[in-house]
Amino acid sequence: MGGVCMAKLLIADRDHNERTGIGWLVNSYGIPFDHVLMAGTMLDVFQIIELEMPDVICIELDMIPREAWDDFKERIRQYKQILIVTTAEATFERAMQGIELHAYDLWIKPHSPDSIRRVLARCCKAVSHTQQGPEINGEDGSLPALSYYSIFLPHRSAADECWLLLLQLEETEQQPKLLKFLQDYPFYNEPVLLPLSDMIVSIFNRETQHSLLSLKKMGNRLLRDWEEKFTEPLSLVIYDTNDKSLSLRQKYQYARQALDIRFFKGYRQVSVIENKVEWQIIDPFLTPTEQRTWIDMLGDADKEQLKQWMYKEFLNKEEPYPEPGLLRTRLTSILAQVRRFMKSHCLDEDRLEEHYHQVFETILYNPILYRIVQEFLLFLYEVLDTANNHQEYSRTDIIEQALRYIEKNYNNPYLRLEDVAAYVDRSPAYFSSFLTKKHGQSFRQLVTAVRIKEAQRLLQDTKLSIQNVAEKTGFINANYFSKIFKEKTGITPRIFRNRKKI
Repeated sequence: MGGVCMAKLLIADRDHNERTGIGWLVNSYGIPFDHVLMAGTMLDVFQIIELEMPDVICIELDMIPREAWDDFKERIRQYKQILIVTTAEATFERAMQGIELHAYDLWIKPHSPDSIRRVLARCCKAVSHTQQGPEINGEDGSLPALSYYSIFLPHRSAADECWLLLLQLEETEQQPKLLKFLQDYPFYNEPVLLPLSDMIVSIFNRETQHSLLSLKKMGNRLLRDWEEKFTEPLSLVIYDTNDKSLSLRQKYQYARQALDIRFFKGYRQVSVIENKVEWQIIDPFLTPTEQRTWIDMLGDADKEQLKQWMYKEFLNKEEPYPEPGLLRTRLTSILAQVRRFMKSHCLDEDRLEEHYHQVFETILYNPILYRIVQEFLLFLYEVLDTANNHQEYSRTDIIEQALRYIEKNYNNPYLRLEDVAAYVDRSPAYFSSFLTKKHGQSFRQLVTAVRIKEAQRLLQDTKLSIQNVAEKTGFINANYFSKIFKEKTGITPRIFRNRKKI
């Protein structure tokens, strides 16, 4: 046949526009399929497979109902077609479905015309080779290199002689934008792009020797070009090793693990990895000494000391980095100390309680350690400020309670400091000191002022005798009352009453 493809292509998709669009690309690019067939339902797919026996099938995964899955898989195995699966969901589950069907490739919608052209051209060439002898799919389900199989299945292949570039956006819903950027990017060696639910895996053939320096330059250039066009934060990991014992799947697993370095370095970084990342193992829980330190720092409300402790403990880390999961656990251990402080100060309700749960979520899921620490510190400051306000309010409330008690019992000549202190549940020494500090008066001075004020009202508004006024305002006798009244007002009770009558 001289390498000319005499093959049939079946395009199966529920969307008529998708089917006709791929068919148009096949014709426009001149990919030499002998026949291009279309199917919009699974019934059509089964009929065409049996009657036409297409060599290559491009099918939308989502159109295969669950009850037809095993039947379709068996027909693919029986007729040994080259299978390409398409989906709008760039998820691990969809990739695993493609693997289960032994798919040659997985296309993520919206389709890239250049990717369609390259893959179908390779399929057509493979069919031509099969017609001349070897098959693309053997009985063991072996597949061409550089596909989802290479990174998900533990088999060895020529794909092992590759290096990987993993790209991860902070906002994964923007991934189609990144995929389009990579498809159009002028790589020196064009990679195979494998989109996943949370990243894009780029696999490069090692056609030329790359030094770590040149790989990092390439990564930095790609990152710079991305940031010139887009604002979404991007993290890159380049994995290259001379260890020939590693399969591509192992390299992918090590590279994926290395993405967690962004936990310490943030996005907008390029990490070049030669070996498996070895995390430092730490004790994630506070020691008894550290617990006492936190109790003291919270009790002292020392914001600067808390900040310095958090910075020293969690920021400016160097390799080998602590295992991120253990650091998250350590942060939750500290948060537990803050929680106990909140409960002891009755702060575990309303807005502060909601903020506590937000910080807990941040510790568990935020991808950047620096952001977690900053959110934690802002929460700590809010807790301390609220505790201080509560304390001030509580102290003010003590004075108000004491004043109401005095105003209710001032007519008792035997009213004592100890009685009022017991009423507000404070020691006499503490209450006396706090009262003097807040009111500028001693307990005895305050009680006397309340009594004199009431005596003035009675002298002015009633015809009670001086003796009766003294009794009703808590003075032991009229003589003592007259003496104290004159000391405080400058005149006797009788002169005060007569002056008011004038």
